[in-house]
Amino acid sequence: MKAVTIGVTNLRRLFRWRASVFFVVIFPMLIILLLGAAFGGAGSARLGIAAAGAGPLGDELAGGLRRLDHVDVHAFGGEAGLVRAVERGEVQAGLVIPAGYDRAVRSGATPTLRFLARPDSAGQELRSTVQSVVAAQAATIRAARFAEAEGAATFTQGLTLARTAGAAVPGVGVTTVSADPSADATPGRFDQGASSQLLLFVFLNSLSGAAALIETRKLGVSRRMLSTPTAVRTVLAGEGLGRFAIALLQGLVIMLGSLLVFGVSWGDPLGATVVLILFCGVGCGAGMLMGALFRNEQQAGAVSLLAGLGLAAIGGSMVPLEVFPDAMRRIAHLTPHAWGNDAFATLVARNGTVADILPERAVLAAFAAGLLALATWRLRRALVA
Repeated sequence: MKAVTIGVTNLRRLFRWRASVFFVVIFPMLIILLLGAAFGGAGSARLGIAAAGAGPLGDELAGGLRRLDHVDVHAFGGEAGLVRAVERGEVQAGLVIPAGYDRAVRSGATPTLRFLARPDSAGQELRSTVQSVVAAQAATIRAARFAEAEGAATFTQGLTLARTAGAAVPGVGVTTVSADPSADATPGRFDQGASSQLLLFVFLNSLSGAAALIETRKLGVSRRMLSTPTAVRTVLAGEGLGRFAIALLQGLVIMLGSLLVFGVSWGDPLGATVVLILFCGVGCGAGMLMGALFRNEQQAGAVSLLAGLGLAAIGGSMVPLEVFPDAMRRIAHLTPHAWGNDAFATLVARNGTVADILPERAVLAAFAAGLLALATWRLRRALVA
C-alpha cells in the first residue's frame, strides 16, 4: 500500500507543474496533426507539375494526370520551385515537362521528362502512375507518326484519329486478389504519425521524470521515508510505480486521444495494449536509471532531452525506418523505439495480432527488464549510501 501511495504522489507532482498539461496532452496531439497533414498516407497523393511553355501536348499530358481520382495535382511555374516543394514535402513527387515539349514531339524528337520523388512509398507509387499516363500518350503519338509515315494523314490528323479510335476501344477490367488479406490494409493519414509519436513522448516524458527523482533524493524525502518502518524495496517499488504511471498516462492520452480526435486505428487492441505496457516499462526503467545516475536536475534534463530525441530519431520515430539504408536500419534496432515501431507497423499496416509481434514483444520485454534491474540496483545504492 505504501508503494502505491508513493507512486500516486509522484503522479500528482507531475500535474502541479501546469505546463505538464500542455506537454502531456496538447503538444503530442498537435505533432500528430501536423505530421498527418504533411505526410499522411490517406487521401490523394500530391503530385507537382512544372509545364511552362510545354505546349498543347504538354498540357494534355498534365490534364491526363489531373483527371486521375487519386492524384492531387499542383502546378508550379518552374523546375526550381518544384524541386523545393518535393524536398520540403509539400508534394510527394514532381514531373517536369520541358518547354517546347509539343514542338519537339511534332518534329519527331523524343523529349525527356524529369520525375522527382520523395523516398517514401507514396512518392514511388506515383512514379508508376505517371509512367502509365505518359505511356498512354506515347501510344497515341506513335499511332499518329505511323499514319504520317504511311501518308494516310498529317501528324495532327493522325492524333485526332488515334484519340477517336482509342476512345472507341472498350476498357479492360482488372480484378486484384491478394493472397495475403493483410496486405490490403492502408494506414490512415494519422496512423503512422500517432504510433511513432506515442513512442517518442512516452520515452521522453519518462526520462524527464528523472528530475523529480533527483529532487526527492536531494531534499532527503527518500531518507525520511527510510527512517520510518518502510523497507528500501517499498520505496523502490513506489518510485517505479510512479514512473510507470506517468509513462502509461502519456501513452493512453495519445492512444485514446488520437482514436477519438483523428480516428487513428491501432490495430489489434490486445496487441497495441501489450506494446504500450512493455514500452512504458522501458521508459520507466530508463527514467529511474537517469534519476539514479545524476546528481542534479540540470544534468539529467540535458542528457534526457538528448537521449530522448536522439534515440527516437535513430529508432524511426521521426523518419520512417523504411527510408533508412540497410546498415542504418540494423543500427536502429539497437534502440527500443525501432522494435516498437516494427510492432505497431505489424498491427496497423498489416492487420497483425498479438501473436504476430512475438519477436518485438520479447525484445521490448528484455529492454524493460534490463533497464529496470539496472535502475533498481543503482537507485538502491544511492538511497542507502
